[in-house]
Amino acid sequence: MSDAVFDPEAAEAARHLTIVRRISSSDDPVRYRAVLAARHQLAGVFRDELGWSLVIQDMAGLVRLHKRRDDPPSNRGPYLPRTNGPGAPAGKLVLVLVTLICEQLWRRPRISLRELVQAVAQVCAAESTTGRLPAFRIVATDGVTKREAQNARQDLSDALKLLIADGEITVDADIDRALADEQADCVVTANRDSLATKIASLSPSLLNLSDRPPHEHSTALTATSLPDADTHAALERAASVEGRRLTALRRIADDPGTDPGDDPAPLGYLATLSGRERALTLAANLGLAVTVRRDWWEITDPAGGRAGLVFPQGRRTTRQAALALLAELTQRPQPDAAIPLAEIEQMLQNIRTDLPGWASSYAANLALLARDAAAELIDAGLLTPASEPDQWLPTPGIHLWRVQVRHDEPARPAGPSPAQTGDAQHWRADTFDLFIPATQEPQ
Repeated sequence: MSDAVFDPEAAEAARHLTIVRRISSSDDPVRYRAVLAARHQLAGVFRDELGWSLVIQDMAGLVRLHKRRDDPPSNRGPYLPRTNGPGAPAGKLVLVLVTLICEQLWRRPRISLRELVQAVAQVCAAESTTGRLPAFRIVATDGVTKREAQNARQDLSDALKLLIADGEITVDADIDRALADEQADCVVTANRDSLATKIASLSPSLLNLSDRPPHEHSTALTATSLPDADTHAALERAASVEGRRLTALRRIADDPGTDPGDDPAPLGYLATLSGRERALTLAANLGLAVTVRRDWWEITDPAGGRAGLVFPQGRRTTRQAALALLAELTQRPQPDAAIPLAEIEQMLQNIRTDLPGWASSYAANLALLARDAAAELIDAGLLTPASEPDQWLPTPGIHLWRVQVRHDEPARPAGPSPAQTGDAQHWRADTFDLFIPATQEPQ
């Protein structure tokens, strides 16, 4: 057990590593130097407390954190980069293309985009007949419609942009233009040392993934050794004292909330005095704020930057709807009961009756807004999907939030602002205004 507390610079670097998992000397020299200064302490805490390996390549100027979990969240993954922020989760074909692109760049770290596309297409064509790889055609020919070819080009563009966002590759021209214009091209460059440390799992060929059923792939890929890749060995490891400790601490470091009772043992690890103290020390080292209840641990990131833990920042309509839903959850006669989609739609409709201008773009499809709001709360650890479709179960974390709905203020007058005139009158909000008080008291 490590009781040492990081200095502020090392804590910030550790927090950033848990989010992006990669720091390079060229892109982030300040954090890179902080990691080097505390490399032994950081590596020890990640190894001893979380079972994660910290890889530092001095020659390449690269630091990478390999995160493993026995219970990886099913609602996470790479999000497609968009101009207005993260988009939808990357699809299967995009992730396949990412691996194929990395394979080609390992062989040729500097290659033109046209040559890269041709090499990837040839690999897919050779393996698509066996079903191991999907068909990949970016040119409309016999049997390939223009829409299919356009979708394939978009998937390739998304795969390249994911690697650019991760800092794995660089390009010397616009990707979308190079893919759309037959006369245009660009050069894709990668660092072979960086690609060598990108895979955190054991070799897939050693794991014999093709011989395993799909539901066992996650267990095999997160194993630290070949014997641990066996399903029975993984179950025994998760039920052991060490496995329970790693599972609990990884949830503290990686999730927006966790149930201390979700443990194979009658007394959960986080319910013990030593487990609670160890988890709080880890959270402090990572710069996280923790609110502890007997039945729930809420983890927030004061600095922001990680998925789920930044809730409720932002003023998007879906975020406002999520806050409105959160306010409704604690007011129900049975707050812990499952909430169906129809009940969320009715709640949103009641709001629109009072505020016709709010969420006008969703007026004809409130079900979409309801699902998006529920997804926001799932990411924040406040809802979990129920066994029935379009139903969600609230977590005890909903009782840690105090949501105040304010939408009934006087109208905003024309002319200068109150800061200019000294007038203290209020204005009517033309959107659904919700906020969280700065203090949150556990029940």
